[in-house]
This record gives sequence, C-alpha cells and structure tokens, in this order.
Amino acid sequence: MRFRPNTFIGLLFLSFLNAGVARPAVTLLLEEPYGTFGGMNPTGHAAVYLSHICAASPTSLRRCNEAEQGVVISRYHRIGGYDWLAIPLVPYLYAVDRPDEVPSSVTPEDVAALRNTWRRTNLTEVAPNNEDGTRPEGDWIQLVGAAYERTIYAFGIETTAEQDDKFIQTFNARTNANHFNLLFHNCADFARQAIDFYYPHAIQRSLIADAGITTPKQAAKSLVSYSKRHRDLQFSVVVIPQVQGTVPRSSAVRGVLESLVKSKRYALPLVSVAALHPYFGGSLALAWLEGARFDPRRLADHSDSSSEPTAIAGELESNRAFTEQPVD
Repeated sequence: MRFRPNTFIGLLFLSFLNAGVARPAVTLLLEEPYGTFGGMNPTGHAAVYLSHICAASPTSLRRCNEAEQGVVISRYHRIGGYDWLAIPLVPYLYAVDRPDEVPSSVTPEDVAALRNTWRRTNLTEVAPNNEDGTRPEGDWIQLVGAAYERTIYAFGIETTAEQDDKFIQTFNARTNANHFNLLFHNCADFARQAIDFYYPHAIQRSLIADAGITTPKQAAKSLVSYSKRHRDLQFSVVVIPQVQGTVPRSSAVRGVLESLVKSKRYALPLVSVAALHPYFGGSLALAWLEGARFDPRRLADHSDSSSEPTAIAGELESNRAFTEQPVD
C-alpha cells in the first residue's frame, strides 16, 4: 500500500481544530528507539512540535506565516555546539520540503541521500561539508528524516498566540550553547521545560519508574495525566508510523527501570539482586506494572496505521485508545 504522508499532515492539523478554527498547539513527540544504541538504551527520543511557531533559522524562532506548518525543536548532543535546534515539520519527519515528495518506501541508502540533499541546502550552518566537500559524519542526521527510522507518537495540547509569542521571545533571547547531559539535561528534560513553559508542572519525573531521570515515555504519560486534570484544554494524539521499506524497524519505548526489567541481558543479575534486596525488587515490580499501564503502541493497535498515518483526534474523553488505559 502507498504511504501517504500528506494525509498525516492534514490529520495532524485537523486534530487541533475547534469550531472550524485551527488553534496553536504544543505537541510532545515521543519517538521510539532504533539501532544499536536504541537496543542498549530503549528510552527513545523526545522533541517538541509547535504548530504556530516556525524557524527563522535552525537557531531562531518566529511566528509562522499563512500555510506554514510549524517547527520541531529538540535538544541534541554534539551538533554545532548548540543546545537546541529548530527544523520545519515536514523536513524533520521526512527530509523533504513537501509531503508529496515523500517516498512510499525507502532503503537505508535512500534515507542517507535524502538527508544529505536537505542538509546541503538548509543545514550547512550546523553541519558543514568536510574539507573535501563530502558529507560530514555525526549526529546531525537526527535533525531530518526521523519518520524513516522511528514510529512517533504525538501528544498535543492547545496554546494561545500570547503564549507562543512569549515562547519565541524567551527562547530567542536565551544563550543556545550545548550542555547536554544524559542523566539530568537530556532531550526529555528539554521537552519537559518547553511544555512547562506553557503549562507549569505539566510534566513530572518519576522516582520509581526512572530513578528520577526524565524520560520521553514519562513525559508523555505526565502530559496525558495533565490533560485529564484539565479537560477544558483541547488534547489530541496522533500516530506517525515509520515509513515502509528495508530500514530496520524501531522498537518499543521504555522507561529506565522498565528497560532493565524487560532486557534479557540484565534479567539474571536483576533477579539475584532483587532476591537480596526486597526494596529494589519491589521497585522493579512497580516499574513493570507502570510500563504495562502506559503503552503508546496500543495507539497503533487501535488504528489502521499499516496503510497510512492515522490521527486519533479530539478531546481526551473521546479518545478510546487512551482512556481505556489507566493513567495515574
């Protein structure tokens, strides 16, 4: 079946409609892990999509013009020395400028070529060519074409124009220098801070599930819980499936202790430690239960995401795929 990303783009904006008027929104992108590093650390990646804010450059923000589709911002490690970078929505997902340019199926070579083509035109400021003119190595590939390597779950909550303007002014004025730290200053911490800018304390760390480390999965769980406590705010969920092809499939996103519990390589040592330390064993059991209670993959199970991107739109009370899952 032909993958139709233009359908996803339309559905993503429809999910923020109210009385026929598109509202601004801040959206947490919960991205599944992939590759060797994803196997060792299956917590995935977190980014923030802002539907009415656009990129003046990869390092500065502005209000969107009519028909522009917003920007994705996130914290990265070792890209141009910056703390965060901003990429327009369609290139971030597919490494092209228009939805009708997205291929229906890709190989790893296709993905590399699409990314490098977009980089040469738009990203030489943060990822310049090598001295001989060839493509640079490095983490810049995380900036474009995310949907070729991951399934992504988008959790959006409405904002106001005033909030967006303040966000632009604040983030443009801040020093944008890299001080990434995997434990306490990671991509999920950036997402937490960005969403908390709009809704203070909407995202909380979990001492039980993640040993106090902010993770993408915990950020999504917190935002869903926040929306249940604030049903006056429009909330929406969209599944962005990984593009079909020969690129290896991404894997389920997990929390810190959940990763340990469900990883075969850690199973025997953990059982031994848990037997000697009941408190630690109880924490692992709770982490297992928490992981089962909030499973983003159930979204895809409730939708026909195999044929095209599927939106589960509207307010949370009408979203059966999530309200059937208990969230504390």
